[in-house]
Amino acid sequence: MAQAVIHIDRPIPDDAVGLDDQYRIVGPGDESLPEAHAAIVGGVRWDATRFELAPRLRVLSRTGIGVDAVDLDEATARGVMVTNTPDGPTVSTAEHAVALLFSVAKTLTEHQQRLRDAVGDYGGRSTAIELDGLTLGLLAYGRIARRVARIARAVGMTVIAYDPFVASDRLPNKDRAVELVDFDSLLARSDVLSLHAPLTPQSHRLFDATVFDSCKPGVILINAARGGLVDHDALVDALDTGKVGAAGLDVTDPEPLDPGHTLLHRSNVVVTPHIASSTVVGRQRMLSMAIEQAITVIDGGRPTCLVNPEVVGSRQ
Repeated sequence: MAQAVIHIDRPIPDDAVGLDDQYRIVGPGDESLPEAHAAIVGGVRWDATRFELAPRLRVLSRTGIGVDAVDLDEATARGVMVTNTPDGPTVSTAEHAVALLFSVAKTLTEHQQRLRDAVGDYGGRSTAIELDGLTLGLLAYGRIARRVARIARAVGMTVIAYDPFVASDRLPNKDRAVELVDFDSLLARSDVLSLHAPLTPQSHRLFDATVFDSCKPGVILINAARGGLVDHDALVDALDTGKVGAAGLDVTDPEPLDPGHTLLHRSNVVVTPHIASSTVVGRQRMLSMAIEQAITVIDGGRPTCLVNPEVVGSRQ
């Protein structure tokens, strides 16, 4: 084909790898979509309306894992391959989830505010806890959760996980030390719950009032997956009653929260703006992987991270 056109929905760094004069880069504005053969995209919603803007599109390449912002049925009907970068954000996101856990467990926000206010008696006022000996429960046990588990076990935590799609005997040896349990056991046994599941109709607002009532009193909630996994009104109520002792959130619903939202103004809650994967190295890794997937399709190949494999039979 003639020079392929690749739309990138954000400013591209000078050191982006995998691009040369064979490809013309356009974007980030939507006005360039009509000529695009490939699109490298973040979290922008891709539905029928947006697909209509890109009639030449052959591949939609996500710089991340989740594809809940993409209408996969619409993409498949149009013969558009959808890819993601499942290995790209693993390290950065896992480290961020652990950082959120340490931040709320060690009450860093409260300590900092007391120091600013010069209240004194800092040790006597501390409610920080030790994680050694506590149980970490993981909702889903994919790449990111497994890395979180290794870090948690290194600091002395017992780790359990609920994932109906994972069989213990098929895990790598280094990940078999984690006990796989049912969902009720996950809630009943966990001192800390860390969410790593994709957002689906079944998991939408899974953590509601009923689920929080089934948790251990004072449980710590960590969410670096998708904000829609949690009913935030129920979370606020659980924080008010002490059923949830603290929360560390990188994702919310909606995103971002209104500046006046109560979750942004609680000393036992840390909220970051969906940036867990956005380390310098993480961004470069995901962009490079997304570009590689897109170029594979443009060059007539099958990408290694194809999300809608059924599209192969429908492409003309």
